[in-house]
This record gives sequence, structure tokens and C-alpha cells, in this order.
Amino acid sequence: MSSIINYAKKVVTPSQKLQEKKLCIAKKVCGLISESIEKYPQVVGFELGGSYAKGTWLPEKADIDIFVKFSKKTSEKDFRNFGMKIGFQSLKKFKPYTRYAEHPFVEAVVNGTKVNIVPCYDVKKGDWQSATDRSIYHTKFMTQQLSATMKGEVRILKKFLLHIGAYGAEIAKEGFSGYTSEVLISHFCSFEKTIKKISELKKGQVIGKSTKKFDSAIVIIDPIDSNRNLGTAISIDSLAKFVLASRMFLKKPSKRFFSKPVSSRSMKNVDKIMVVQFRFKDRSDDIIWGQIKRASNALKTQLELGGFTVLRNSSIKDEKENAALIFLLHAKKIENSLIRVGPEISSKDHCEKFISANSKKSQLMWIDENGKIKSLQKRKYSDARLFLQNLLKNNLKNSGIPNGLEKDFKKGIKIIDADKVTTKSIKEAIANIAVTDETIFH
Repeated sequence: MSSIINYAKKVVTPSQKLQEKKLCIAKKVCGLISESIEKYPQVVGFELGGSYAKGTWLPEKADIDIFVKFSKKTSEKDFRNFGMKIGFQSLKKFKPYTRYAEHPFVEAVVNGTKVNIVPCYDVKKGDWQSATDRSIYHTKFMTQQLSATMKGEVRILKKFLLHIGAYGAEIAKEGFSGYTSEVLISHFCSFEKTIKKISELKKGQVIGKSTKKFDSAIVIIDPIDSNRNLGTAISIDSLAKFVLASRMFLKKPSKRFFSKPVSSRSMKNVDKIMVVQFRFKDRSDDIIWGQIKRASNALKTQLELGGFTVLRNSSIKDEKENAALIFLLHAKKIENSLIRVGPEISSKDHCEKFISANSKKSQLMWIDENGKIKSLQKRKYSDARLFLQNLLKNNLKNSGIPNGLEKDFKKGIKIIDADKVTTKSIKEAIANIAVTDETIFH
């Protein structure tokens, strides 16, 4: 195992050249922010934050986050407006754009590196006024807590999580954030000890100390806020990937956990996949991802109510306003008849209602060995494509599609087979649900 971990250390350690490049960019942007904030008496300073400031950044995930600190007396309106103005003024040479979390912030790409300028309040620990106020304290805590060796261990853990598709707390991923990775290493001290603990995980296990009780598959307490559970943002899927991958790595350590393998497996299940494609009006990532995930789950429910077995479902969007809902079915076409089960014959009123409601539709009606009335009827739709077309064209209001997506759907959708998809991001999403993950199930 030690040789594999040493290999991983080399992979995750940024080169001296890259470190110098990032430092140059950070200094440049900090200088621009210094000039911009002079016009705003509400601003009390700014600080570098995130993984760059803590020294836990991955070479391929090297964003630079800068937090502009506002006086706690600043109104929320000024906090938002001035935060945005400072961001746009500081980064005006680099085509800045707005990003959204709890509050909007400004992002730009500076010499190939994403730079985020984020407003926060200058408050005492625990007196949070916005979600970003903790970030400064996260940076201070980890800077003091993590030794140089532990920072390397964080990088290894992040790379491991990234490779198995469980890295990132954004709603698109619902995985382990960079900060959560740091918390795990600060608690368990090394990558190896962390994955050993995770491999033996019990449901609802608590990592850290808090007097408050939380209801999530894993509870990871934020060390600078004992009332905050970092595990809330982690999906069962991401947690399960981490648990299984940890067990596999401990059983048979391999470089494939840190480098992308070339899969030799063909996608045998593509012929069972239906894709609902549409374009959406641009909006914040958190909003659109929330909407398309809810839409995918709603249509899964509708398909199952229609008699189709949905094995897996997912959703995807790209940067060009293309989105897709993806369904892996047990079969696209099912029996054209179904059996409705009625009441027991002892229930007089219910029997009469069932017979009255189903006699005209019934191809055959009988009493089974348990004394229940049954009716054999023709399905309205035995083809998944026709089922979805009817639902989304004639019954969109009752489909469960979020209200925010209705206008997008009404502008036009395509229901197509997986092998007809041409968009790269959608193809990748199809592969993710059609092919066994060899890193976990090897």
C-alpha cells in the first residue's frame, strides 16, 4: 500500500512551476481588490480562502477564492450590491460573470485559473450572518490544524474522491466537499486511517462532537460550528461509493484509484435507455440542477406508475443550456395487458364499486384463491416512449415536473434512444448509468 500512496502523493502535488503561477495570479487579483475596496467604507478587508489558502488544492482543481469582509452593520442589500460591484470592478479585465450560492458572487478566469470574489461579514465565531462567514474561520482552523504532511494526505483523499465521482458538495454532485475532506484528515490524521474508518462505517455514524442530533447517513460535525452537519449535503450514492471504494482499496491497493482507467466494457444496456432532451433558459446552477433532478425523479415515479421498471435514472446539463433526463429501464416495451387487484368478496360495497368501475375495461374478471376479485385489462401504453410523449404533451401539469421547468418543456422536448444522442456531456451521463463502475465493483 505504501508504494501506491507514494505514487498518489506525486500525482496530487502541484509542480513548482504551477505553484509559482498560482501565487502570481493570487497576488495580481489581491492587488486589484485592494484598489477597488478603497471606495467602500463598509469593507474592513479581504482574505484568501478555500483550498488554495490552506495549501490543500489539487493541480486540476486549483480555484482561488478571495473573501471580501464587510462590517456586520452592512445591510443585506448593500452586502449583495457592493459585493458584486467590487467583484466586477476588480476583475473587469477578465470578463467576469455572476455565480450564485446563498448570495451571488463574481467569478472570472484569470490566466487559466478560476478566481472567485465572495462577500462575507466580519463577525465573531458563531455570530454568522451569511453562509460564507464561516469560510474565514475554516481557513484559520485548517491552517493551524494541518501539518505539511497532513495537507498532502488531504490532497490524496480529494483525488481518491474525485476519481470515484464523490467529490464536490454542489447539488450537481452531492458529494464530499474540499472542506469535508480536510475535516476527515484533521480528525483521522491520514488518508489510510480515514478510509479504514469509512470502510467500517455504520449508518448514522458521527464524526466529531456536537450536542445536537442529526438525521443523515453520515454525520460529520464542522469543527468551527458544532451545530452544523457537513454530512447533510452528501447523498447516499456518494457515501456508498466512498465506502465501497475504501473497502476495495484496502483489499487491493491500485493506481487505478488515482488515475482514470480505460474501460474495456461495452455498454450493453444502451438499448434500454430513454433520454428526454430539452433546452433551458439560463439560471443559477443550484436552481437548474435542483429542478432537473426533481424532474428526473418525478418522471421515474410516473413511469413506474405506468407499469415500467426504472432501474436507474439521472439528469445532466451542460454549459450551453442543454439538459437531459435519463432513464435506464428494465424494458422499453412491456406486456400490453395488466392485472388490477380488487377487494375481497367479504367487502360488499367495495366489491360493487370495483366491478362497476372495471367491468367495461375488463378482458377477464375472476376471483383468485385468496377470495379477491381480479381484472385483466389492456394497458393504455405499453411503449415507454409513447407513455412519456403523452404525459409531457397532454398532462404536463400533473407530471411532477417542477413549475420552473414548465416553460422550458413547452418550448420543445425530444424523447430519443441513447444511441441517437450526440451531445458529449449527455453521452458521458448515459455511460455513468449504463456501465458498471469498475473502480468500485472490480
